[in-house]
Amino acid sequence: MRVAVAGATGRTGGEVAREAAKRGHEVVSLSRTPEGDQHDIADLPAVLAEADALVDFTVPEATVEHAAAAADAGVPLVVGTTGFDEDGLAALRTAAEQTPVLKASNFAKGVQALRRVVRAGVAALPDYDVEVTETHHSGKRDAPSGTALTLLEDIEETRSDALERTYGREGTHERAPEEIGVHVRRAGTVRGEHEVLLAGDDEVLTLTHRAESRRVFAAGAVDAAEQLAGRDPGFYDFSEVL
Repeated sequence: MRVAVAGATGRTGGEVAREAAKRGHEVVSLSRTPEGDQHDIADLPAVLAEADALVDFTVPEATVEHAAAAADAGVPLVVGTTGFDEDGLAALRTAAEQTPVLKASNFAKGVQALRRVVRAGVAALPDYDVEVTETHHSGKRDAPSGTALTLLEDIEETRSDALERTYGREGTHERAPEEIGVHVRRAGTVRGEHEVLLAGDDEVLTLTHRAESRRVFAAGAVDAAEQLAGRDPGFYDFSEVL
C-alpha cells in the first residue's frame, strides 16, 4: 500500500509513518512544516492521486480540508484528530459519501475492549454513581479528551435515566444522583489514561486503560488504513475493522 500521513511531524503522526514503513508500506509523509524528505501539505492533492489511504492526525480545521481532498480523490481516510465541533463532524460525513472514512477518538485495541466492559458494567449496575477521569500530557489541547467523550456517550446510551455531566467540582453541595462527574488532568508526558469509576453502597468498581506508548495508537491507525482499502464509501467505526 501507498500510505499518505498528514501531520507527520506531530507526535502520533510520526509514529504512524514509522509503523506503516515497518510493515512494508510505502509512506508519503506530509506536514505544514516539512522536514527532510517530507512533503508540504499543499502537495496533498498530487500525493492522493497515487495513494491507497490517507491517515490524518492534525487539527480539526486542517482535517476538514484534507477530508474534502480525499473525497475528491476517492482515497480512504483514517482520522485520529479529536476536538471536532458539529460542523466538522458533518464535513467528515459529507466526505464519507464519496470515500470510506473512519474516525476514532482512540485507536488502542484495549480502549475498544474498555468500551465494551464499561457498557456491560453500567448496564449491570444501573443505580451506581459514575465518574470519568482522564489524564494526558501537558501539551494536549482538547479537554475532555475524545476518548473520554466517547466513554461518556457509551455510558449515557446505556443508562436509562437522564444524566448530567458535571465538569469538576467546587463549593459546598452534595452529589446529585443524576450526575456523571468528569475530571481532566494535564501533566508531564502522560500518553493517555482513562478511568471509569462505578460506586454503590460499600463497593467500588474501577475500569482503567493506560497507554504506555503512542505506538498503540499508530498500530491501530495503520490497521484501520489496511482494512479500509477497497471498502465502499461510508462512515466507519474502528470496532468494525478489528
